[in-house]
Amino acid sequence: MPDLTPARPREEDHGTLRRVALLGGIYSNYLALDAALAVARAREVDAVYALGDFGAFGPHPDRTVERLRDGGVACIQGNYEESLAAGAGDCHCGYTDPRDNHFAQISYDYTRENTSAEHKAWMGTLPGHVRLRVGGSRLLLCHGSPRRINEFLWRTTTPDAFIRRTLAEFATDVVVCTHTGLHWMRFPEPGRGVLNVGALGRPANDGRTHVWCAIVEDHGGVLRAEHVPVPYDHERLAREMTAEGLPAEFVETVRTGWWTTCLEILPAKERAAGRF
Repeated sequence: MPDLTPARPREEDHGTLRRVALLGGIYSNYLALDAALAVARAREVDAVYALGDFGAFGPHPDRTVERLRDGGVACIQGNYEESLAAGAGDCHCGYTDPRDNHFAQISYDYTRENTSAEHKAWMGTLPGHVRLRVGGSRLLLCHGSPRRINEFLWRTTTPDAFIRRTLAEFATDVVVCTHTGLHWMRFPEPGRGVLNVGALGRPANDGRTHVWCAIVEDHGGVLRAEHVPVPYDHERLAREMTAEGLPAEFVETVRTGWWTTCLEILPAKERAAGRF
């Protein structure tokens, strides 16, 4: 009988580093990407990693990819890159609610139509996982989770037992992920846990317009992880989104800091923390 076990994504091992910057879903927010790269330079990181979903939500997706490629940012595939490279008809975002999928399809169609063939081909060459060491801890960088590219790991619904089991199964000390759009971290043991870096592409549904990245560094042989706020010219992004004919709901989120779409996937406590 054929082996029906899903193949694990292609991995790269990047060795040992002192300090790295980690960028979650960029969602075509090239202005926030510029600001985050400035933060990374100021913090004197050894490397910058982008954890997928470079397009979606925002305007001019090729501008983001050009900055990533020209800036030497190490990139892994998110569900967007996997779908765009394969010519898929949707983003495989993992939503189940019709309203979530409605806006996800608008976002994906716009990104697909405005991403060059060269960039789509490049996306197909990216690894799904990257391994490295920082502060004596082994890190596994992925998009959704090590198990599935579009799995949502939420703060309120990811138990410690699951974290410990996943770390053991994938032979790592820290899972670094994104996909949910909300940043959080939990380490059931020193140097061992989950770091969700959040999203660089849109605010964290808290009424504030800045976005987030993460810095991980070696602090005397111990891993130190920090979520870092990234202010940027959100009004300019909102104007460009409007000019591109993107949904008014997307623009409202950028201007107010409150999510108006992709809400139905949120667990109850995360949903209750927002406005809608």
